[in-house]
Amino acid sequence: MESRHRIVIVGIGPGSPDYVLPIASRTITAANVLVGSKRALDTFAAESQITKIIDKDIEGVLAFIKCQLASQDVVVMVSGDPGFYSMLAAIRKQFSAECISVIPGISSAQLAFARLAEIWQDADLISMHGRQADDGLLDYQPNRKLGILTDTQHNPAYIACALREHGWPDNAQVWLCANLSYDNEKVIAMTLAEAAGIPGFEHSVMVVKA
Repeated sequence: MESRHRIVIVGIGPGSPDYVLPIASRTITAANVLVGSKRALDTFAAESQITKIIDKDIEGVLAFIKCQLASQDVVVMVSGDPGFYSMLAAIRKQFSAECISVIPGISSAQLAFARLAEIWQDADLISMHGRQADDGLLDYQPNRKLGILTDTQHNPAYIACALREHGWPDNAQVWLCANLSYDNEKVIAMTLAEAAGIPGFEHSVMVVKA
């Protein structure tokens, strides 16, 4: 018999509690079992809550959720929005949609475009955080706009070089957005050619506009 208890996946936004929806805050506060990254648990968890850190052992995290779900609801915190490269994908593979509720959050990509006063309805959103993008996603087209999540290996310099190899012009506009919503937030503008030589910004949002 399937458990009547639910997994509630809560988007906690880009980082600052200021960008967490009120319903998300209430759900996190009311949770008996709370799962999330170490930073998220350090920020939001109470001593009375049962907690589990999301680490590289995803199978272990899923096993913990299944065990707890037998007797109570489980709240899983994910950064940004659950529908955009989050733990939701792994959870959907092991649990039916009927036992999952999702509370949306503000993604870092969404906040990056907001900081630039740019619409993102016409942008192609790509994650190169822990993955390599297919070549076709990087191809140049006139007036194309990209929002790219970066990581240590696929940093802005690496991505800029890859885009140039795929036909993007050196004078394409680039914005690097790091630590969004935090006190040390940084947003800088440059050309694609300049981005190809810039260090850092390993965990950021890179916006590129032809």
